[in-house]
Amino acid sequence: MNPSTGPLAGVRVIEIGGIGPAPFCGMLLADMGADVALLERSGGTLARQLFGGGRETVANRGKRSLGIDLKAPGAAEVVLRLLEQADVLIEGFRPGVMERLGLGPDVCAARNPRLIYARMTGWGQTGPLAPRAGHDLNYAALSGALDAGRWHGGAPWAPPSLLGDMGGGGMMLAFGIACALLEARHSGRGQVIDAAMTEGAALLAHGLYNVHAKRERYPGIEHILDSTAPFYDVYACADGKWLSVAPLEPQFYALMLQALGLGDDPDFPVLEQYTAAHWPGMRERLAAIFAGQTRDHWTAMFADSDACIAPVLDMDEAPEHPHLQAREAFIEVAGIRQPAPAPRLSATPASVRSEPPLAGEHTVELLRAFGFSDADLDALLAARVIEQLPENAA
Repeated sequence: MNPSTGPLAGVRVIEIGGIGPAPFCGMLLADMGADVALLERSGGTLARQLFGGGRETVANRGKRSLGIDLKAPGAAEVVLRLLEQADVLIEGFRPGVMERLGLGPDVCAARNPRLIYARMTGWGQTGPLAPRAGHDLNYAALSGALDAGRWHGGAPWAPPSLLGDMGGGGMMLAFGIACALLEARHSGRGQVIDAAMTEGAALLAHGLYNVHAKRERYPGIEHILDSTAPFYDVYACADGKWLSVAPLEPQFYALMLQALGLGDDPDFPVLEQYTAAHWPGMRERLAAIFAGQTRDHWTAMFADSDACIAPVLDMDEAPEHPHLQAREAFIEVAGIRQPAPAPRLSATPASVRSEPPLAGEHTVELLRAFGFSDADLDALLAARVIEQLPENAA
């Protein structure tokens, strides 16, 4: 584990192993320098199993792993002893699970009043849907955000896991934790964070709700960003690849028309860019034009232009793009190319301090750091409450 240079250096986080947004939140905190201890059962989480069971789980980078069976007698007391010295607890179970494990907010606060208890669910801790299962697509659907993503007015669609899980979930939870940490400096008190992916997805869509509220005053405004407008869409190119075309503002739209030789074309009246009656004909013409050349041809043509046109890159191509390489936006950890920590802080930069751990790799190391004696460790190992990788066993 490399030394921390991030703004959260010294912050101790206990993360209960899970999938999706909670591990992503823990990764964000670890990238920013927090000491994140991942508590996971034997064999690891479902995410770990899906990604091969080793060091391939990107969301676990920069963390240490403690193998523990949370349902075993005595496990709750182990966790409570850890929480006595922790700043943050992250858990992503359905409402009531932590309480049944003997680790509810009240119990934990009694042991550490400064503890920030961060809860991540899809529907929230209360409400009719609180106990129900769901996934990112469901949360985005209920939030109203999914309906806004109708490509050409067709079926609603959104990028997988981004609206609910990561943006509306893990990132909102990390923001809540940062706020609660700041408040705790002044009050000396922790608090419970109830982060619901549905509400986070709705918050991400605040601008779309703003547009929706103005639709009667400005007819057609809700279709400017949903691909109905021909100047905010993706187009197929001659090589089967795609180009994003987004000159929303008139000055950028004019640049695109000039570059394509359409500046004086009657099908593209510059002063009537937002007149929906022109859009079908404009789309047909643009589709034919962009289909006539390869994606790289168009990329080169608009490389030095403010026409707001960019290639649609896949995940093999994106890390190789000159701009992203110049920014060092991707790194390689444990043989996997992945996004680098973000955002960039000038004085206390984020970093990936270690590869993702193996399940239970740091059990003994972590418990000793939290004050557990050798006798404690022997008893817990014998009772199968905790698990340590054989090559690292005490």
